[in-house]
Amino acid sequence: MLMKSLFNIIVILIFCVSCSKKVIEKSTIKETNLELQMIEAYKEGLKELDRGDALFAAKKFNEAEILFPQSEVAPRAALMAAYAYYSQNYYQDAIAELDRFLRVYPKYKDIAYAEYLLGLSYYEQIVDEKKDLNSIQNSKKIFERIVKNYPNTEFALDAEFKLDLIYDILAAKEMFIGRYYFNKNKWVAAINRFKFVTDNYQTTIYVEEALHRLVEIYYIIGLENEAKKYAVLLGYNYQSSEWYENSYSVFDKNYKKAKIKKEENKIIKRFKSLFN
Repeated sequence: MLMKSLFNIIVILIFCVSCSKKVIEKSTIKETNLELQMIEAYKEGLKELDRGDALFAAKKFNEAEILFPQSEVAPRAALMAAYAYYSQNYYQDAIAELDRFLRVYPKYKDIAYAEYLLGLSYYEQIVDEKKDLNSIQNSKKIFERIVKNYPNTEFALDAEFKLDLIYDILAAKEMFIGRYYFNKNKWVAAINRFKFVTDNYQTTIYVEEALHRLVEIYYIIGLENEAKKYAVLLGYNYQSSEWYENSYSVFDKNYKKAKIKKEENKIIKRFKSLFN
């Protein structure tokens, strides 16, 4: 009886081991097959991208990722899908892909490139300072993050360049609104806009005009000390600029007339010299 029981246990163990081997072999074959399909889909995506069919290429890259999501190639395929959309100006599709990528693969080795591409996808949609505020603000936020998190990289270098352009656009928007309030004699609203430019966009081409506008407004409303404060600031930083001369003429009404007369005399002298 004991021998019979022992024999049954041995048979069961052999059967279990045999089944286990078959399951492992079947799983390995299936995994290998999926990997081959994934590689084939990825290669087809590259081929279609090279041919210029970005939509079909993106579809194949997505297919490669889905086929074998645990593979090292999966995040690369997802990133290539986003690039395929970006390359043909399908910016919203690229943004959707990149947002998902950053959620699913936050530790991927090329995460800096993914963030940079996301910033570009917003940046390329900017038209001017009166439109696309969402694109401007989103690209600004992403590029600032790239400069902070990935310094001394090519991505950070280009992000800094693009940020300068973005700051110019945002400053231009503030100046546009500020001038509108200025022309409507809405002094407080205009001051707030021009101050925002001087406080936040000091490296832009608009800061000189913003300082001059503040000089003008404070002089108009009778706050001469405030006007002089901004005139001094303008003179200290931009003494040779046209805006400084305009501010100077706010306090010296004869200054501009004298300057115009001086220029007229130069022209007359030059004209007379033709006959000498």
